[in-house]
Amino acid sequence: MQSDLKRADLRQADLRQADQDGGPEDWAPRLDGRDKPAYLAIADAIADDLRDGRLTPGQRLPPQRALAARIGLDFTTVSRAYGEARRRGLVDARVGQGTFVRAPAADAAASPSPASPSRRTATGIRFVDMTMNQPPVPDRPDLLDRLRRDAAEAVAELDAHSLLRYPDSVGAESGAGDRAAGRLWLRDRLPGVTGERLAVCPGTQGALLALLTLLARPGDTVCAEALTYPGFRAVARQLGLSVVGAPMDRDGLDPDALRAVFEQHRPKLLYCMPTLHNPTTATMPLERREAVIAAAREFGVCIVEDDIYGPLVTDAPPPLAALAPDLVFHIGGLAKCLSPALRLAYVAAPDARQAMRVTGALRATTLMASPVTCAIANRWITGGTAAALLDAVREEAVGRQRLAASLLPPESVAAHPEGFHIWLKLPPGWTRGEFATHLRTRGIAAVVGDTFALREPVPEALRLCLGAAADRAEARWVLSVVADALEQSPALAGVII
Repeated sequence: MQSDLKRADLRQADLRQADQDGGPEDWAPRLDGRDKPAYLAIADAIADDLRDGRLTPGQRLPPQRALAARIGLDFTTVSRAYGEARRRGLVDARVGQGTFVRAPAADAAASPSPASPSRRTATGIRFVDMTMNQPPVPDRPDLLDRLRRDAAEAVAELDAHSLLRYPDSVGAESGAGDRAAGRLWLRDRLPGVTGERLAVCPGTQGALLALLTLLARPGDTVCAEALTYPGFRAVARQLGLSVVGAPMDRDGLDPDALRAVFEQHRPKLLYCMPTLHNPTTATMPLERREAVIAAAREFGVCIVEDDIYGPLVTDAPPPLAALAPDLVFHIGGLAKCLSPALRLAYVAAPDARQAMRVTGALRATTLMASPVTCAIANRWITGGTAAALLDAVREEAVGRQRLAASLLPPESVAAHPEGFHIWLKLPPGWTRGEFATHLRTRGIAAVVGDTFALREPVPEALRLCLGAAADRAEARWVLSVVADALEQSPALAGVII
């Protein structure tokens, strides 16, 4: 510890004049006289310099590697220091942008993250858009650096053929590496899946477009949960399909009611999300899954299972595709568990012939998954980075759910402890439209129940994505605003009715 600080101290005198004359990113911490581990000393220096005006809110700090080289410390120490500063609320880190000094805590509630200038509206009000369901960014600078490094190395290893031409679409080995990575990603959920049963798609939305194109025709009826993913509704509408909703309870689809819907409408397929349902967060127990499968078999209805949140849940029951592989098309996407920027999903079809048909439908709709995206996903999955990121996302989601549980009344919240969205059920007196309007006036956007509803009555509820908050401090602020509103009537909250 002392040797690290002494080595860094030797560079201070040479740097001070440069600090005075250079740009914002020329900052270096003053470490002399600090009798503690170097990473804590750097975090203390950030706090001191912010207090004394040597650092200002919104200022970008030097990149971690640059600062490490500049003050003679290793990258891990500086990365840990930035992480400690972020834990104290002194800085914000944004992937691809850098690390920025935050405003003092007293001003945090009124100011956007300096690393995210778009979080401020034209009137200067802080704004957090919680409408898009996305995983939280883990507070792990070492892991984020690993993600960038792996992505860069994966792209660097692509040959000119992969970068400049369409991938080969014939031959037994075509896409074998991509399917091998897909098998590895799915192995905990579908341990018996084979590569010949997999199709690699440009995201879950691309998978849905291909599957609905393959399994239904314009004018056909398809079925989904009464509250369902809006992207499914959009694809079905685009293809001229009629969508009917099946009743749900707190455990998901009601099998008896589902049979009645099957009997009346004779749908071509059932689309459902049995694990960590969007928006209700319900996870079907095993007996319920078996009952749903039995109903589908009885009426000859195939199932499209969207398991995009499944890997987040450590004790989830087996997917429908594991219980009835001959009946189910299983979608395992990466956007919600790893990164929305990684537009990739794997479809496990009932057999090799059906997988080839899915691949044909993909060529007719979205053509292919990007080789660059596949290369990054393959590297993350096979090298263990994806598993580390999944663990970190889950850990951050758990922390934010604990915040929600501590701040919101339990009767108003449906949530899963490892998920990153909540289904907010409103108390009497509030309508969903009024509550959403009130939140927007406070700088928070949420999704009302109408967006998901396939049948009446539409619940007086909203979905909030906790992953949209830049960090837990911002999540706490959002949840505090929501908690305050729940304790008031619309009139007291100032809502114009």
